[in-house]
Order: sequence, then structure tokens, then C-alpha cells
Amino acid sequence: MNLSKVIEFSEGRFFTVEFVKKDGITIRTLNGRLGVEKWLKGGECTIDREKFVIVYDIQAKGYRAVNRETILSVKIDGVKFCKGG
Repeated sequence: MNLSKVIEFSEGRFFTVEFVKKDGITIRTLNGRLGVEKWLKGGECTIDREKFVIVYDIQAKGYRAVNRETILSVKIDGVKFCKGG
């Protein structure tokens, strides 16, 4: 299952995503949602959207780029989807 698609089809609902950080070792859990535009400051997004999903982290109150290839699991509406499962 393509876990980034689960995130993309979340339709503004909150979800939890677990992924491997850029260092290739650390596993991070992020609670967030898509479509948050309140804190955008303008300018152009230069992040490759084919490689990354842009998520608003509700705990850190900021935007995070999650590498689609390193997503381990996504939990939405109480249902957990895992890589390879």
C-alpha cells in the first residue's frame, strides 16, 4: 500500500504519520493534517512534491516535509496502515 496516498486522501482530517527522518536512523511520529494555509507567508514552495508530502505539524506548529519513501505507518480515524501491510 502506498502510505502517502492514505495521507493525500485524508480530506483535512487529522492523522499520525511515523517516518524515518533525513538522518536515516531516527524514527519520528508526527500528528498533523493537510490543507492548513493559515500560517503561509507567501513565496513559492520549492520542495519536490513527487518526493515529499507537506504536512502541518500540530504539535510543533509548523510545516514539515515528509519523504514519501520513508513513511512507516499512517493512522487515521483509528485505523493504522503499515508499510508492507
